Amino acid sequence: MYAVVKTGGKQYRVSAGTKIKVEQLTADVGSEVTLDQVLMIAEDGNVKLGAPLVAGAAVKAKVLSQGRGDKVRIYKMRRRKHYRKSQGHRQNFTELEITGIAG
Repeated sequence: MYAVVKTGGKQYRVSAGTKIKVEQLTADVGSEVTLDQVLMIAEDGNVKLGAPLVAGAAVKAKVLSQGRGDKVRIYKMRRRKHYRKSQGHRQNFTELEITGIAG
């Protein structure tokens, strides 16, 4: 059984026991969160598609950690114009472990 959920503007294919890193959620480490934007659920060849969401479906997940990703370096340059700009970015994330799919 697996589901496709939407969180943080991205879509993830999840099943029970999988670990995913999503955009930062406001939840404490060790707490339980519910992802209610479920786009699809599949079980033994049975597929439920939402339009756009599956009614009454939810995915339960446990928060494992909060953190920051690797640094991404941004470098801009215009040749012959004496313009150089360097910048870095680290995106915050929340690591989740999927505990169950209901729906």
